[in-house]
Amino acid sequence: MKRARRQSSDMFARPSAASLRAGIAGQLLTWLGVAAVIGPFLWILTASFKTQIAIYSAQFPFTPTLSNFADVLFGRRSDFAANIVNSLVVASTSTLAVLVVGSLAAYSLHRFRWPRWVSAAFLGWTLVFHMVPVLTLIGPWYIAFREVGLYDTRVALVLTHVTINLPMTVWLMRAFFRDIPPEIIEAAQVDGCGPFDAFFRVVLPLALQGLIAAGILAFIFSWNEFPIALSLTSRANATVPVAIARFAQQYETQHAQMAAASVISTIPAVLLMVLGQRFIISGLTLGAVK
Repeated sequence: MKRARRQSSDMFARPSAASLRAGIAGQLLTWLGVAAVIGPFLWILTASFKTQIAIYSAQFPFTPTLSNFADVLFGRRSDFAANIVNSLVVASTSTLAVLVVGSLAAYSLHRFRWPRWVSAAFLGWTLVFHMVPVLTLIGPWYIAFREVGLYDTRVALVLTHVTINLPMTVWLMRAFFRDIPPEIIEAAQVDGCGPFDAFFRVVLPLALQGLIAAGILAFIFSWNEFPIALSLTSRANATVPVAIARFAQQYETQHAQMAAASVISTIPAVLLMVLGQRFIISGLTLGAVK
């Protein structure tokens, strides 16, 4: 009896060979995934400090240089600083607009007594629209903006970015509003708050994490958006992704300058992800654990 108990306890105390192999395989897959994500960025980072000749000859080790960053930001033929301003204006404005519209829409669907089929149809439409490839919408947008005189303007980019980021914001904010107890809203209305006062003074502060998560994601998606900006803007109003692509010309590809511009373009997204990663994680995992 004692021997059997001792053997059973040893079985639970010592991991089996199969579990050890599974753990090692899991770690190897994890490190391979990390290498697949970080490897290209490290290559771009090292290339941004190399000369064009050093990149072509694959020199390693090499002598670092900052001339690529100086050429990208302050070169006579480079408009990259203006492109950064364009991206900041478009991403910030579209993020603010999508948060306002998306929050109001999500709160209306959750709080007001819409017929069930109306809410289901609207949410289903946003989900289907979010899955539609953006390239299929560029042609109609191009024709519409040319007709109304908004082609090659920041306003056109802001409107399109609000459109493509609105479904994600509605779904995310609706999940946060659903976790707010309705008794809090009812108590605010009993104290004299109207629907809009209760929304701005009570509901939004309680859903602050959702606003931050949705805002960060919308800003990053707008900052990295490429096909719409390529099709609806010229050189003057081009955004950062379009400016990076233009370092590859028909007869020459400036790999060093392209790498430096790519590294610069990652700074806002990396800062936002570092500062708001806990809000993004809480927003994406909301409802997974109760």
